[in-house]
Amino acid sequence: MKQLIYPLFLFIAPFMSLRGEEELPNILFILADDLGYGDVGCYNPESKIPTPHLDRLASQGMRFTDAHSPSTVCTPTRYSVLTGRMAFRTGMRGVFTGAGGPCMIEEGRLTLGGMLQGRGYESALFGKWHVGMTFFDKQGKAINKNGLEAVRRIDYSRAIPDAPIHRGFDHFFGSVCCPTTDWLYAFIDGDRIPVPPTGIIDRGPLPKHAYSRDNRPGMIAPGYSMEEIDLQFLEKSLDFLDAHAKKKQRKPFFLFHSTQAAHLPSFPADAFKGKTKAGPHGDFIFQLDHVVGELLKALERHKFADNTLVIFTSDNGPEVPTVLAMRHDHKHDGARPWRGVKRDQWEGGHRVPFIARWPGRIKANSSSDQTLCLTDLMATCAALTGAKIAAKDAEDSVNMLPALLGEDKGKPIRRYTLHQTISLALAIRRGPWKYLDHKGSGGGNNYNHAGTWGMKQYALAEKAPDAPGQLYNLQSDPGETTNLYFKNPEIVRELKGKLEEFKKSGRSAPL
Repeated sequence: MKQLIYPLFLFIAPFMSLRGEEELPNILFILADDLGYGDVGCYNPESKIPTPHLDRLASQGMRFTDAHSPSTVCTPTRYSVLTGRMAFRTGMRGVFTGAGGPCMIEEGRLTLGGMLQGRGYESALFGKWHVGMTFFDKQGKAINKNGLEAVRRIDYSRAIPDAPIHRGFDHFFGSVCCPTTDWLYAFIDGDRIPVPPTGIIDRGPLPKHAYSRDNRPGMIAPGYSMEEIDLQFLEKSLDFLDAHAKKKQRKPFFLFHSTQAAHLPSFPADAFKGKTKAGPHGDFIFQLDHVVGELLKALERHKFADNTLVIFTSDNGPEVPTVLAMRHDHKHDGARPWRGVKRDQWEGGHRVPFIARWPGRIKANSSSDQTLCLTDLMATCAALTGAKIAAKDAEDSVNMLPALLGEDKGKPIRRYTLHQTISLALAIRRGPWKYLDHKGSGGGNNYNHAGTWGMKQYALAEKAPDAPGQLYNLQSDPGETTNLYFKNPEIVRELKGKLEEFKKSGRSAPL
């Protein structure tokens, strides 16, 4: 069996000879939730939300303009980030919303955290998990269901067998699903819930505005504050960095900081309310920027900054009611300049901000137009650290280290890129050509009805209504306005054929 993904051979040896294994870099990976391409100032000059720390991070590092989340919703994206594998290969549709499980990452599958543990890293994840966990009832039977009644049945005296600390992380503190949205409002520490929920959340005192929806009436633990979640996650990450510094060891760290922002409901903490001119959601993103700033300050304080690769990105595009309200209330477009939003296969659903900084290695104030997918984190970190990946792992992950280091010489690294939606609708990209193997957005109800969750007012007229799929040239038509399905049948055949090949073979990354 071949033991390495092919692109790793090209870059491990020269890189390792320059640094030596004892100088492996720390890695700080910050994953925002539902933050759109147009929500960050350095990506959108018309943004109404100040993001000074993210803008500064971009000025100190590299900004990717063609980066993509693996999916247009959170659960499959997070699975793909952690495994380097597209989530549609598991067959799971939808997302977890409570006591749902088991963990999508089966026992024995290599994860990003586990791979780095194997290279001597101390790994930690603080914040949102959202790829499933197994909870048990009092009879010891696995629940593995979403919804309120499933949460009521949990026996909190029992450990969770497939928590993050059983999937490649030494430390975990966070939430099983969306921290302020789903049915279980309680913190998990390691593989247990130390303070179980005792009753149904009282939503009466919570803020009420256009951005306060998507807050299910689930069970909540004492002391669980819906408006302080991201600051509590920040505190845990800062404590981890403080503790790591006090150990004064050469062991590198991998810190995965997974935020609640900017997922609805937009509940900024008191210290950030009214701090922008873009309403509660603008304040919420401004708070997210503050979190990034505090993490960067901690790296400086502990003298970690010079040897830490920092990556910031988002799990998909901006949410429907957020985009509708922000466009109406504040003339701010979180999806700008792309068509579509969260759940859509069009660019606005999955083209995301991606910023990387590594002083002395990544050129400051640089940008890259390489097509990148968040699945690539796995192969890139393998190349970075000299880790080996077997052919059965990281099936959709490509090494992007040459792009980060400016060694790609303008040549495309990724030949093909896969995309998927919540319904498992698929698309494939090659260069400027993008083929959607379905009609419409692939995103469910975004355009199917009027009202708060409807995008009908922004729907474009279909110029090839009889086409069973969609083909766009993003170079000449970045807005995906003209379906070229019938005009370029040879490209449709090529891309559809490659998509079928990658589905059948179980991988898209070259061996």
